[in-house]
This record gives sequence, C-alpha cells and structure tokens, in this order.
Amino acid sequence: MDNELPQKRKALYFVILMGLVSLFSDITYEGARSLVGPYLGLLGATAVVVSSIAGFGELLEYTLRFLTGRLVDKTRKYWFFAILGYSMNLFVIPTLALTKHWYTAAILIILERVGKALRKPAKDTITSFAGSQLGYGTTFAIEEFLDQIGATIGPFVMSVTIAQNIKLETVDAYRKAFGFLLFPALITIGIITVARILVPEPDKMEKNQSKARNVKFDKAFYLYLISISLIAFGFADFALIGYHVQSNKILSPVLIPVAYMIAMIVDAFASLIFGRLFDKFGIVIMAFASFITSFYAFFSFGMSKEAVFLGSVLWGIGMGANESIMKATVAKLVSSEIRGTAYGFFNAIFGVAWFIGSAVLGILYAINRFYLIYLALFTQLLAAVLLLYLSIMIKKQTTV
Repeated sequence: MDNELPQKRKALYFVILMGLVSLFSDITYEGARSLVGPYLGLLGATAVVVSSIAGFGELLEYTLRFLTGRLVDKTRKYWFFAILGYSMNLFVIPTLALTKHWYTAAILIILERVGKALRKPAKDTITSFAGSQLGYGTTFAIEEFLDQIGATIGPFVMSVTIAQNIKLETVDAYRKAFGFLLFPALITIGIITVARILVPEPDKMEKNQSKARNVKFDKAFYLYLISISLIAFGFADFALIGYHVQSNKILSPVLIPVAYMIAMIVDAFASLIFGRLFDKFGIVIMAFASFITSFYAFFSFGMSKEAVFLGSVLWGIGMGANESIMKATVAKLVSSEIRGTAYGFFNAIFGVAWFIGSAVLGILYAINRFYLIYLALFTQLLAAVLLLYLSIMIKKQTTV
C-alpha cells in the first residue's frame, strides 16, 4: 500500500507531462490545419484538390496506424515510434513557410499525417500504462483536456500572427504564421524527451493486478469495433456543419469560429467528466455518451442560431467521449502485450468509417438535410444499444 501511493503520484506526473506534449503539439498542427485550406488555395490549388489532399491524408494516417501499432507491439520500442512520429508530425509544419507551389505543400501535409500515424499507437499505449495506475478513463481524460486547450490556442495564435502581419501579402502572412509554429514544435520535442529520460520503460508502470481482460481480439473487442464504427460513420465533420451554417446564412462569418470554439471547450470538460464516470461505472458510460450525442444532428443542421449553438455543445460532448473514453475502453478490453496493435486497429477502423461516413453524409445533405439527420440519429442510437449490450456481456463474464 505504501508503494502504491508513490506509483500513482509518479503516474499522475507522467500523464500531465504527456498531456503537455499533446497541448503543444496541438498548438502546432491544429494551428496549421486552421490555415492549410486557404493556403493551398492561395498557392493555386482548386477546391477539389484541397478536399482530396485533406481526405487522402486522413485516410492514409488512420490506415497506417494499424501497421505502426503492430510494429510497436513487436519491437516494444514505444519511445522510438513516439519521438520519431512527433518529429515528422511537427517539423514538416513550419517547413510549409518555405513552399511556393501547392503540390510541395501537399506533400508536406501528407507527411504530417504519416508522422501522426507513426506516433499515435505508441503514444496511446504509453498513456494506457500510466492509466493502469490512475484509471484508464481519468488518464485519457486528462490528456484530452490538455490536448483541447492546445487545439483552442493554436488557431487563435495563427489569427493573431496573421493580424500582426496584415500589411504583407496574404500568402506571406500565412508563411509567417507557419514559421512561428516552429517554437511550439520544439517545445513538444523537448517535453517528450524529458518524459523519455524520466520514464525510459513505460510498460513497467502497468500493474500486474490490472483489471484489463487478457483477450486477443475476441467477440467483445470486435463488437466494440462495430460500435465505434457506427459512431464514426454517423458523426459529421465540423466542416460540413460550417458549410450548412454559412450557406444558409444562419451565423455570420464571425460567429462560425465561435461555434467551433464552444465545441472545443465542451470537448475538453466533457472528457474529464466522462473519464471519471468511466472509471466508476465502466463501458456503460460509452453507451450513455453515444445516446446524448445521437441528437447532435437535429440541432447542428437546424435552421436557427440557438439550434446550431446547442448542436455545437452536443457535438463537443461526442468529441470529448471519442477522444477519451473510447481509448480507455480499448485498454480495458485488451492486455498490454497487444495493446499497440489494438490501438492501431481501433484507429484504422474508426478513421476509415469516419472517412466513408463523411462522404455519405455529404451526399445525403446535398439531397435533403433530413436524410443526413436521420442517418446520424440511427447510427448513434444503434451504437449506444450495442455498447449497452457489450457492457452487460462483460459484467456477466466477470461475475462468472
């Protein structure tokens, strides 16, 4: 018992340190993502090219995660993949300041996604080891909270940087903004290097008496993958919500970013709340979160300001759950020996489902926005039912 308390304290400090890694890395690449579309346009790319680059980058990132997850489990070189991935993920972003053609920028944007694919399964696995000490839900919630602070600061910093260089040509102002992102990128690498020195073998934080079930992709894990695929498929990207709001003149251009910021703030605090609840009540909280989120489309694709802002709140709750307790559930279901593979598989399935779902939702919206709303509601509610069934099934197995 005396040894357990220092271990928990050490794990907490480590989680906060890794959360700061997420914070500064999000300042870097979320800041960049807020400008990438317009920047490509200024360099001569068409709307089709911009959307294709973004879609291909996301698809490549999520599918590569399965391969990198397997490599992480096979080699056990958690820090190697995390640091290599972060280095590629972050340092290609300031390099955008040097580009003069859209196809050069496109290569860098895709490389940034490849870097994220390299580091994501390793980072999630490292975090899950600390989670065995603190509680998986709490651990991923702290990380997501700090992550979203960075996601909010990043676009704001870019806006301020461009405002300060307003006298320059627009494309040069963008280049100045990208160049500034070198600083949070360097801070990120510095923090993760410190974490690597302090905890050289993160897998040793995993408790031997962990409650994680030693399963190797059994029925429970596959049922969980089906559930999160449904959630991803029916969860519209905010870009589509923004398109709806702008094309119907529901919010002014000034208020559209405000709606997104509301979603990000709700995301941060929802992750903390659901993380704590997850550690107390288990996977049933995932079902509860999916049920609440299922109504987001009714409001986000509504025709009034009030509806859109309420939709932003529900959408933010969904994002908070997706980025915290979804990962925590993987750690609950899968033993530490194959967790890297599990996270890679989980991320790949989630990403592909979101990619295909985004396309389908876009097509349905073009036909009739109510078709999108009904599909989103159906998929989220069905996911909630499956997750509730999974929770009951696991509870029965653990009591046998």
